[in-house]
Amino acid sequence: MATGSKDNRDYDDGQAIPPSRPLFRRPGLWVVITTFSAFWAAYLHLRGLDLSALALAVTGLTVGSLAALTWTLGASGNADPVSALLRRAVDAAGDGVLITDQAGDFVYANPAFHRLFDKAASLDAIEKALEGDGQDAGKAEFKRLRANAENGLAGHTELALVTASGALEWRRLNVSPTTGARGQGGALWRAEDITAGREVDAARRQQESNLADFLDLLPVGFFSADGDGQILYANQTLADWLGVTPQEMTSRPLEDYLSGGTKGEVTVPAAEGSAELHFRRPDGGAFKAQVVQTLCISDDGDEDGAPAYSRSVVIPDMKWLNSPGGEDAPGSPEIRLHWLFDEAPVGIVLLDLDGNVAECNSAFLGLIGLNPEDLIGRPFADRVAQEDRGDIATALSKVVMGTARATHIETRMPGAGERQLVTSLYASRLENALGEISGLALHFIDTTEQKNLEVQFAQSQKMEAIGQLAGGIAHDFNNLLTAMIGFSDLLLTRHGPDDPSFADIQQIKQNANRATNLVRQLLAFSRKQTLAPVRIDVTEQLNELTSLLGRLIGAKIELSMDHGHDLPPIQADRGQFDQIIVNLAVNARDAMPGGGQMTIRTQALDIKEPVQRGPDLMPKGKYIQIEVIDTGTGIRKEDMERIFEPFFSTKEVGAGTGLGLSTVYGIIHQSGGYVFVDSAPGDGTTFSIYLPEYTDAVVADAAAVEAALDAAQAQDQAQDKAPAKTPSSKAGDADLTGAGTVLLVEDEDAVRMFGARALRNKGYHVLEADNGEGALDIISATDQPIDLIISDVVMPGMDGHTLVRLVRVELPDVKIILMSGYAEDVYRDEIGRDPTIHFLAKPFSLKGLASMVKDVMAG
Repeated sequence: MATGSKDNRDYDDGQAIPPSRPLFRRPGLWVVITTFSAFWAAYLHLRGLDLSALALAVTGLTVGSLAALTWTLGASGNADPVSALLRRAVDAAGDGVLITDQAGDFVYANPAFHRLFDKAASLDAIEKALEGDGQDAGKAEFKRLRANAENGLAGHTELALVTASGALEWRRLNVSPTTGARGQGGALWRAEDITAGREVDAARRQQESNLADFLDLLPVGFFSADGDGQILYANQTLADWLGVTPQEMTSRPLEDYLSGGTKGEVTVPAAEGSAELHFRRPDGGAFKAQVVQTLCISDDGDEDGAPAYSRSVVIPDMKWLNSPGGEDAPGSPEIRLHWLFDEAPVGIVLLDLDGNVAECNSAFLGLIGLNPEDLIGRPFADRVAQEDRGDIATALSKVVMGTARATHIETRMPGAGERQLVTSLYASRLENALGEISGLALHFIDTTEQKNLEVQFAQSQKMEAIGQLAGGIAHDFNNLLTAMIGFSDLLLTRHGPDDPSFADIQQIKQNANRATNLVRQLLAFSRKQTLAPVRIDVTEQLNELTSLLGRLIGAKIELSMDHGHDLPPIQADRGQFDQIIVNLAVNARDAMPGGGQMTIRTQALDIKEPVQRGPDLMPKGKYIQIEVIDTGTGIRKEDMERIFEPFFSTKEVGAGTGLGLSTVYGIIHQSGGYVFVDSAPGDGTTFSIYLPEYTDAVVADAAAVEAALDAAQAQDQAQDKAPAKTPSSKAGDADLTGAGTVLLVEDEDAVRMFGARALRNKGYHVLEADNGEGALDIISATDQPIDLIISDVVMPGMDGHTLVRLVRVELPDVKIILMSGYAEDVYRDEIGRDPTIHFLAKPFSLKGLASMVKDVMAG
């Protein structure tokens, strides 16, 4: 804010100090004047001097001072920006907020609270929603919180809630006492959706339970002992062999379970390798077993490197054999225990020093859905996702070179069909009898479900936040652009082509229209733009784009099309489909500055099972796959997770907006499809798009949606595609004047001012209101019939669709136009698909507004 402006404020310790107000704007002055004048007016009337000049003057003074008092009270209330800011912040919060009075009645609830509790209007309604099978505990907890609130006590709980759709969701509720301005008691309730977190915790607990079960019930014994020989852990199998429980073995010396010559000799695990030990049971029985162990060396050990603990496997009566093929063979019996190897519950792969698969167990084959002949003798790198191959090669090389004896890394692998696995890979050295490395042993644990839940939760939170931010920014910018375009149109009505200002005004309007396109891309990402889905032949549509794509990518890049045979059609917005292909083509071009090859390949796929790729779960069904493949520089792994975020770009500053791929993501997901990317630095990039096949069940009211889109685009924008049919096209360049009374409801002053002036210039009588409550007051106060109501949808207090429902009670035949910076689809369910309600998308021009008003009034 510029220094010296009327709204300038000084700040001290973060507290806003309101500016001093002139005397005539202080409510106290007008209270005194109103009381004084009212007293004398009453006195004169009681004396019978009603018609005297003095009495009339005093009465007029009383009315005027009362009006001034009302004005100053309203102005003082509106001068509190902190309250307004806090209210907007709570309204926009993702967590639910509820304030109840001392009796437990709702005083305030933000939209998030209504969403979390299915629009409950009272605490009794919430308690009733908790009635049902399996919800008794939740209902009891909620009653306890209510009692706490009534007694001025704080409390919190987590409870399960069956939503209207039948899904089971979890809520965390906190309540704390509050005190009102006059000392009245009340309570502040805060609600949070913790469903995703509970699912992740449940999956993690299940996996931990599975891993514990795997270790406890291995077909071999296992124990771990510390540097003093005290047993830290023993599995159930070893305990059963010894006739005790795992708990009895814990914290006891290892020598208590050894007999013969070995007792007292191996109380401390001193070396890695294998040895034959004699174990004894409490009942006197004994057995001989081979113990294979590795050691964990303590960081704070002595100079000799004292072990912190051992990892010891106990194998009874195992005989070690030499391999007929030599000691160096990775698949020799010397380094594989067939009954342990083949029956292990985790995937195991043995590699030779060339990185080829020498052996694998049945668990690994089941994990990736292949046969042994498809793996044995082939490079292991072929089974790893392209973007992870570099990291895997680096980690395994360290083990081979002896830099590390073992390594652990997370890797992605293609599974059966289109499924992508996420596994924890543990790699260790295989050595022959001379201690020389002969290969690698890889152990795989499937963590796909846990990882997908974690990624889905994090990604959904991030994309929802970014989407809400992008949609909110786009909505606010559409209000600003409506005013800019509208006032430019008003100026152009007074400044013709011969006027020196004409070119300047045109520049303002053209740049506002360019900004409109950026806003549409933000709305595309946040999935709040209007789409007009139609039947599209993918092959035909791509062929029509060939010449355009050739000009876009240039002569240095070769473009090839590989169409699938007899492809079924898809259902999508034709213009937005073209936008997807063009954006991906431009992205491919920028990745190949020195030239290269770009291929667009299509095929029909029938996905039999749901496919998990990253954070997205693609349901089973019939899809058309469109792949855009380039031979460019590729994408770094750390950038892969962010490429669909708005404004994220790896290009130089000023080389792009960062909205191209985010627009692709938003359009595809709003169309019911999915997009995945495979890339690695130096290996090019493949974008895979999956769009559902077209069915006879076309989108309801598609024609109405297309008409609304066309109306929003009738802005004389040279860069936009010409709409098939717009409201203004009916009138063409004909006279757009009209007559009638129009009530314009808009909280943005600039938009309301432009709309009112534009409609008055066209001959309409315009009534103005800045919110829904004010509109109802005008309707009640006016005697003249109102022909049309034009209302914004998103307004503070009463919103547009609530206003429409209330107005319909008093004026059932009044015509309605709703306008918003969001798309019509966002409000379609709330409007109720009433064919008498029309929609005007912001930003709109003077011509677009006037033509829609004339069409609606004429209809």
